[in-house]
Amino acid sequence: EVQLVESGGGLVQPGGSLRLSCAVSGRSIDSTLSWARQAPAREIEWVSTIWDDGSHFYSASVRGRFTTSRDSAKNTLYLQMNDLKPEDTAVYYCAVGPGRYDNGYDPGVRGQGTQVTVSS
Repeated sequence: EVQLVESGGGLVQPGGSLRLSCAVSGRSIDSTLSWARQAPAREIEWVSTIWDDGSHFYSASVRGRFTTSRDSAKNTLYLQMNDLKPEDTAVYYCAVGPGRYDNGYDPGVRGQGTQVTVSS
């Protein structure tokens, strides 16, 4: 059984940084994994994917500010978020695979999420 447990969220001022972690069990950390987020009253959206070959891709709204990585020894996926903006406020989820688009983005199997709030 796959288990994903996110942590590291919190309250941060605009321009600040946070690093989210996702502890992965029941699946290789070297498989394709994604981050998604859901802001209040909005649909869940794709943030980034790191593929099994190590390549990683980002949505236009976070590209250049967010970086995803993984630590195989710790079986943990990370999302380093820099230069945070109020519009980054959301619950962030890690998910297995790249997700899919079917009448909106569906991340598939995901964790319980961690809240990120960007506010002064």
